[in-house]
Amino acid sequence: MVLSCNRINKSFGEKDILKDVSFHVNDNEKVAIIGANGAGKSTIFKIILGELRADSGEVVFAKDTTWGCISQTQNLESTNGIYAELFGTNKKVLELEERIEKLHRDIEEESKKNGESEELKRLYADYERCNTEFDRINGYAYRSEVTGVLKGLGFKEEEFDKKINTLSGGQKTRVALGKLLLMKPDLIMLDEPTNHLDMNSIAWLEGFLANYNGAVLVIAHDRYFLDKVVTKVVEIENCKAMCFEGNYSQFAEKKAEVRKAQLKAYLNQQRDIKHQEEVIEKLKSFNREKSIKRAESREKMLDKIERLEKPVEIDDEMKISFRASTVSGNDVLTVRGLTKSYGSELLFKDLNFDIKRGERVAIIGNNGTGKTTILKIINGLVKADEGEIREGAKVAIAYYDQEHQVLNPENSPFEEISDAHPLMDNTDIRNILAAFLFTGDEVFTPIKLLSGGEHGRVSLAKLMLSKANLLILDEPTNHLDITSKEILENALNSYDGTVLYVSHDRYFINKTATRILDLTEKQLVPYIGNYDYYLEHKDVVEKAYLRGTLGNAAATSGSVQTETDNKLDWKAQKEEQARLRKKQNEISRIEKEIAKLEEEGKKVEEELEDPAYFTDHVKLAELTGRKNEIEEKLLELMDEWEKASSEE
Repeated sequence: MVLSCNRINKSFGEKDILKDVSFHVNDNEKVAIIGANGAGKSTIFKIILGELRADSGEVVFAKDTTWGCISQTQNLESTNGIYAELFGTNKKVLELEERIEKLHRDIEEESKKNGESEELKRLYADYERCNTEFDRINGYAYRSEVTGVLKGLGFKEEEFDKKINTLSGGQKTRVALGKLLLMKPDLIMLDEPTNHLDMNSIAWLEGFLANYNGAVLVIAHDRYFLDKVVTKVVEIENCKAMCFEGNYSQFAEKKAEVRKAQLKAYLNQQRDIKHQEEVIEKLKSFNREKSIKRAESREKMLDKIERLEKPVEIDDEMKISFRASTVSGNDVLTVRGLTKSYGSELLFKDLNFDIKRGERVAIIGNNGTGKTTILKIINGLVKADEGEIREGAKVAIAYYDQEHQVLNPENSPFEEISDAHPLMDNTDIRNILAAFLFTGDEVFTPIKLLSGGEHGRVSLAKLMLSKANLLILDEPTNHLDITSKEILENALNSYDGTVLYVSHDRYFINKTATRILDLTEKQLVPYIGNYDYYLEHKDVVEKAYLRGTLGNAAATSGSVQTETDNKLDWKAQKEEQARLRKKQNEISRIEKEIAKLEEEGKKVEEELEDPAYFTDHVKLAELTGRKNEIEEKLLELMDEWEKASSEE
C-alpha cells in the first residue's frame, strides 16, 4: 500500500463535503476518484496533497513513498526550451552525464601528459563506476525517453526548442505532465489529465499509465480513458466514498447492482417492520394479558433491529429533451470545396461532405486541425477562403459554442432565456432553469461570474428551447460531469432532428455518433459507424481514402494510373449506415419492450405477495399465469436482443 485515507471529514460552514471517507491505493494500482461536480473530488485531492486540512481523519503515505502531481512541478515560466526543461527533470542522469563527460576529458588530458599514471588509473576506475551507475538508471536511453514522452504528448520535433515562457496554458500543462511522467514517482496523482490533449496523445497517455510501474490516482470525467487505465473506482456521492474493483464500465454495472440490492433490502425490511407493527397492534387490540405480553416481546425485538437507511436518490440531474418544431428535408447540409488558411498555414483544402436528416455526425481530429473552424464557417462566424455551404429545405440551426461566446456575459441566466424567448413567462423560465440546476437567486447571477460548467448548462438550456432541427455542437461535454454526459447522450439519441458536432470525448462519440468524419492530412476521411468502428477500420480506410484521393490527382496530370480499387464506395457506406441504424432501432425497440414487461412483472409479483389475495385462489391462479406468460415472453425477447446485438 502506498496511500491510505482514513475516515476523512470535511465541511465548509454548515455544508458537509466529505463524511467518513476512507480508501487506499496499493502498489501499481490505478485508482480513479469520480463523482458529480461539487461532490468533493478536488477537496479530497487537496487534503491528500496537504493544500487543505481535513476536519478529522488522516492521510498516510507508506514509508519512503515518492509521489508527484502537476501542481508540484517546478515553475513553468523559465526560458528553457521544451526539450531542455524535460531533460533536466532527472537530476541524477543530468549530473552523471556531465560527470562522465568531464571524466572523459580528464582521461584524455592525463594520458597525453603522463601516460599510464596512477591518476589515470583512478580516473578510469571512476569513469567505469559512473558508466555502470548511468546504465543502471537507464541514462543511455533517457534522451530517447524524453523524445518519446514529448511526441506522445503531441509536441513536434520542430517545437522542442520553443521557450517555456512563450507557450500557451495548454502547452505548459502538457510540459508539466511530461515532467511528472519522467520523474517516475511511486504514486502519480492527476486531475483531469486528458484536458489539453488530442486523441492521439490521450491514447498514448492511456498506454503509458496502464503499463506504468507504479500507482496512479486520478480524477477524470473521460469514461473511455477510465475504461482503459483504471483498476479501481472510488465514487464520492452524498459526501461518502464507495470503492469498486474494475474499470468504469465494470463500476457502472456493479453500482447499479449495489443500488438495486440496497433498495431491495430496504424495502424488504420496511415491509417486515410494517408487518410486525400490524401484528403488535392486533395483539394489543385483543386486550388480554397473554396477547399484550406477546406484543411487548415483539416490540422489544423490533427495537433491536438495525434500521437500514433508504438509498438516497440525488436530485441533481439535468433534465434535457431536444425536440424539433419542424421536419427538415432529407438533405440537411451540403458542403463543397471548403478551404481555409490563416496566413501561410493551410488548415484544410477542398473539403466535401453531406449531412442527411437524422444523422449524428462527429468531426474528430488532432488539436489545431480546424474542426471548430468548420463549425464556425457553417454558422457564419468565420469566412471560408473557398467553398460553398448549402442548407437544405426547412433547416433550422442551433449552435452550441464551446467558448460560449453566444452568451452575453452581463446577462443573468434568467435574462439570457427571457431575451431569447420574450413570450415565456417568469414561471416557465424558472422551471427551465431549474431543470438545468439553477434555483433561487442563482438564476440572477451574471453569466460572467459563473463557472465553465454553469456556462455550459445555460447554453444547453437555450439549445433545448430553440427547437431547431439541426444542432451544431462544439465540445458539448466539456465541463460536464459523467452523469450529465450520460443525460446529454440519451437526449441526443432520442432527438428527432440532425446533429453535427466536434468532440474529443471518445465515450460520448461511441454512444452517439452514427458517422465520423476524421480531419486528417487536411482532408475529411469518412467512417460509417461509431468510435469503436473508427478504431477498428482506421488504418485501412484512411490509407485507402487518402491514396485514392492522391491517385485521382496524379491521374489528372497523367503521371500515375488511378488506383480505383482504393476508392471507398460511398453508396455502399450509406447502405451500411442505414443497416446499422435499422439494427439500433430494433435493439432499442426490444429493450423498451423488455423494460415494459419487467415493470409489469414487478407489479404482478407485488400483487402475489399481497395478503388480500392469499385466500382468493382464482385471482392467485390468474396472477401466476400472467407471471409465467411474462417470463416466457421475456426469454423470447432476450433471445431476440442477443441475436440482434450479435449481428455484424
